[in-house]
Amino acid sequence: MSETRDTDGPALDTAKRRKAPAKSARGRVTMTDIARAAGCSQATVSFVLNNSPGIRLSQQTRERVIEAARALGYAPPAFSALRGPVPAFEGPAFEGLDGVIGFVVDQLATSPEAVVAIEGARQASWNAGNVVLVAQTMGDAVMEPRAIAALTKRGISALIYMTIFTREITAPDYLYGLDIPVILLNCYTSDYAFPAVVPSEIAGGQSSTRHLISHGHRRIATITGEPWMQAAQDRLKGYRRALATADIPFDPELVVEGDWSASAGYAATVKLLALKDRPTAIFCQNDRTAIGCYEALKEAGLHIPQDISVVGYDDEEIARHLFPPLTTSILPHMAMGQWAIEQLEAPSPPGRGRYPITKLECPLVERESVRGVAT
Repeated sequence: MSETRDTDGPALDTAKRRKAPAKSARGRVTMTDIARAAGCSQATVSFVLNNSPGIRLSQQTRERVIEAARALGYAPPAFSALRGPVPAFEGPAFEGLDGVIGFVVDQLATSPEAVVAIEGARQASWNAGNVVLVAQTMGDAVMEPRAIAALTKRGISALIYMTIFTREITAPDYLYGLDIPVILLNCYTSDYAFPAVVPSEIAGGQSSTRHLISHGHRRIATITGEPWMQAAQDRLKGYRRALATADIPFDPELVVEGDWSASAGYAATVKLLALKDRPTAIFCQNDRTAIGCYEALKEAGLHIPQDISVVGYDDEEIARHLFPPLTTSILPHMAMGQWAIEQLEAPSPPGRGRYPITKLECPLVERESVRGVAT
């Protein structure tokens, strides 16, 4: 087993420790929160909290992580045993094991959102002593049913079926034929045959735009994603609703189509700056678009947020490391994964039921990229 050596020694302790942050916008304390409070990496937090064997960390670092976790109220089932030896997995430790849960997703390797959703499901599953088995299908008509069949042969007690793009799907016949619960994550069917959860994207776009309006902005541009995607359509609907609610006329000149990439964000921002009456704020519909937006604004000699405010979406890791740190919205994939597991404990409707689509909030994370309009 490879080793991770402790690089968070005493000399860095004072410089790296910060005031313990509040709980994350989801209301749950995460390992990222603990890492910030303890002044170390998230990997170090994971090694400490999971009692990972073979990892070389100083006792000082371990105690710092534990102290931060306790101060933030992080209390997983095994937390009380962190100062003791690693418990052996035998005997009563497996009494709560109810089964194995299958998790299939069309794209895994190219998408951080899928990994986050799987982690949410894993956390919720392990709390009940369950195991999650994951398969990537690429949506292949031949390989997907084979992957699901391979999981069912291993005795899974439920299946979570995820798509990486939020959308309505036509569920394949073999999903209806399964004799185990099926949960849809980031997708749904028109017949409401399965419990389904998606992000509340219209509300997210509305919240992002309303935040800019609350700071006095009325000339607000937006750079969209690809128009065929439901997420882009819904975030734009939210943008327009926020403007309408504030009695701000919609100006099509302020809507520029992008493709979620930094290069498209750059090009769209250059186009917006060329307008005779340029915007005072830009709502980028994902964080990668915001990266390109930042570059175009800085190249034009403009300062964020003094000259133009910027809001992103997704809350990717890069958002907090931009200068200034980016105000953005959380895509709730962690919470969606946890929700999917929680539905397995809910009673099923008699016969072939109809399930409403659950939409989870995309909370806004306020950082330093927004300021009131200069007068």
